Amino acid sequence: MKLITALIRPNRLQAVKEELFAAGVRGITISRASGHGGQAGSKETYRGSPYIVEFHEKVQLQIAVSEPFIQPTIDAIVKAARTGNVGDGKIFVQPLEQVIRIRTGEANEEALTPVGT
Repeated sequence: MKLITALIRPNRLQAVKEELFAAGVRGITISRASGHGGQAGSKETYRGSPYIVEFHEKVQLQIAVSEPFIQPTIDAIVKAARTGNVGDGKIFVQPLEQVIRIRTGEANEEALTPVGT
């Protein structure tokens, strides 16, 4: 089991969600985030006054998946989020020691399956 965390452009969220659903990935947690990596500050103009944007808006996805879904999840995110420009985002893959579905007490792989299957 792995926890996949992806930081993507907000305007790519719908496309990423559609690709994930097509890959059979259903459980997603989404948060707003801001930050910068390779794309340092950029100059913008607001009401005629220049200012520097240090942090760029991003969307953070967290997806817990079982082994067969790791690569399809990564592939779906990359396919839908890539624009080819600096700032497309990052994907982090971390091991999960244990997962528990609170409602039923199911653990690990059983807790990651969609409800109703």
